[in-house]
Amino acid sequence: MSVLEYMANGLVFSSIIVLASIGLSLVYSIADFANFAHGDTMTVGAYSALVTFGFVGGLGARFLGLPLGFFVALAVGVAVAALVAVITEKVIYEPLEVDSIGMLITSIGVAFVYRALIQFRFGSDFVEFGIQVLRPIDALIPFGIRVTLHDVAIVASAAVLVAGLHTLLQYTDLGRKMRATADNPSLARVSGIRVDRITLWTWVIGAGLAGAGGVFLGLYNQISPRMGFNILLVVFAAVILGGIGSVYGAMLGGFLIGMINQLTPILTDIGIPIGIEYANAIAFVIMVAVLLVRPNGIAGGQGAGT
Repeated sequence: MSVLEYMANGLVFSSIIVLASIGLSLVYSIADFANFAHGDTMTVGAYSALVTFGFVGGLGARFLGLPLGFFVALAVGVAVAALVAVITEKVIYEPLEVDSIGMLITSIGVAFVYRALIQFRFGSDFVEFGIQVLRPIDALIPFGIRVTLHDVAIVASAAVLVAGLHTLLQYTDLGRKMRATADNPSLARVSGIRVDRITLWTWVIGAGLAGAGGVFLGLYNQISPRMGFNILLVVFAAVILGGIGSVYGAMLGGFLIGMINQLTPILTDIGIPIGIEYANAIAFVIMVAVLLVRPNGIAGGQGAGT
């Protein structure tokens, strides 16, 4: 494989990590705890889309090699992930009167429940959407890049979602209230902002992005009950690298961690016996090295809107 192909694969994988990282960072910045159920929320979105795609898979014309039914399934996956997160917030998290550590531990239990319910319903085997695998794009093969239209669809969809979130945070009333709540919840409350409502919207947006990331991860690889859990530490590494609590830092951290993950095989190509199986370890080593220089992460741990 060429360096350009490694970079192209890194861009696709980074798009998935960025969506997951933004959601996790957004929830942390406003709900004020590290949600260890975030990875399993991705899994919820993926399986919801899988079930929906079973009903509408052949619907409509194709766009970037994907039937319109896939995008319908994507929307359902996002909606179900958001709904499950909101129900969890109202039933479990909100009634608890514990500190951030207590909430973190609770979220670990929630993750086990999500995973157990999914495995009980769907089993533990790997499954796929059943979408026909495409040939690499012919125009890119001479450059040593073998990516398909499905990969392009993942990157393009992620870019649209990230652009939409940026627009919401910077140019809408809800976004301004979210940034104010992330910066100083007490001041936001006395200023007349309904913090509880903002927190609820945060769960909707954060979990929705996680659901989208889970759907794209299932398209990129395979779907299994442990898919979100297996990628969770990579997502946390991206958030910490970018600056925990910073949405834009999470974007940058997700991009860097995703690229590092997929560029690792280059070491084998140049004679260093470190393959893709060590990719996550290398990403964590680089994360630690950056934190030694910038303890608050690249973006300095700034708020949701920065």
